[in-house]
Amino acid sequence: QVQLVESGGGLVQAGGSLRLSCASSGSIFTINHMGWYRQTPGNQRELVAFITGEGSTKYADSVKGRFTISRDNAKNTMYLQMNSLKPEDTAVYYCYADIVAYTYWGQGTQVTVSS
Repeated sequence: QVQLVESGGGLVQAGGSLRLSCASSGSIFTINHMGWYRQTPGNQRELVAFITGEGSTKYADSVKGRFTISRDNAKNTMYLQMNSLKPEDTAVYYCYADIVAYTYWGQGTQVTVSS
């Protein structure tokens, strides 16, 4: 079983930056598909970005040009660099990993952007 632990969330002013990390308890080398969702109270989780084993990436339109997803297989860690943050980016951010037929989730990390 794989455990994912997010870190790096916090409070930042609009226009600022944060880098989220998602550390895996196991190797991510063979994980083909992993990424980040976010959720605000009363709303469904929204896909923010994902990255494949080959390094292909995809972003939600709302974060394109501001967020960058990456992975370091040697450190078993995935990252989400968030720049030019906006108040509407405020949410709990969850990392996930698709392994075979199962999706593993982290516990979430709160990101709050003040105006």
